[in-house]
Amino acid sequence: MIETSREGAVTVLRMDAEENRFNPPNLDSLEAALDEVDASEGEAAIVITGTGKFFSNGLDLEWMGGAPEGEPQRNVERVQALLARLMASPVAVIAAMNGHAFAAGAMLALACDERVMREDRGFFCLPEVDINIPFSPGMSALIRAKLPIRTAREAMLTGRRYGGGDAVAAGIADEAVAEDEVVTRAVERAAVLAGKNRMVVGAIKAEMYGPTLEALRQPLEF
Repeated sequence: MIETSREGAVTVLRMDAEENRFNPPNLDSLEAALDEVDASEGEAAIVITGTGKFFSNGLDLEWMGGAPEGEPQRNVERVQALLARLMASPVAVIAAMNGHAFAAGAMLALACDERVMREDRGFFCLPEVDINIPFSPGMSALIRAKLPIRTAREAMLTGRRYGGGDAVAAGIADEAVAEDEVVTRAVERAAVLAGKNRMVVGAIKAEMYGPTLEALRQPLEF
């Protein structure tokens, strides 16, 4: 479900499970890939991307609807832990947004340090207001920590879909490029940051995002 490749010091993690929704098997695969990078030594950075039309379409609501009692909550808590892990990563993490990034998939992109988006197709969207799912305190904190307040308000309260150019203008994406350049540009941006001292980077992020990380790591009440 995760295809791993190396471009010098940069590890590219390609999610390859159709819409790349978050369920236990997909989370297992992504967490294992991150574990490998964390266990490595020397220069390192990460690029996360998807396949086809989707970067990630968020929580696997179909799986959650049929899961045993308590498992949907556990799944969301694992997603929040993943978001916190990426935010606090001691190595740079760049999102190469090859396609649609919706809901928790959009939050996955926000949890990364930078975002390169496809300019011609694919949307960034937080649709919770239209699907009647309120944001958890941790998810709300993440969005507000990573987006300009005006953009956060618009994205959260209107469910607007942002294309590549609009996402750059709104402060969501750092760059919008042609489809065949998305991963290449993300790798280039990651490579610039790969030599940073992991301990120092981790300490800076822990201080910068402390309250958000604490909120994401809190147990949920359904």
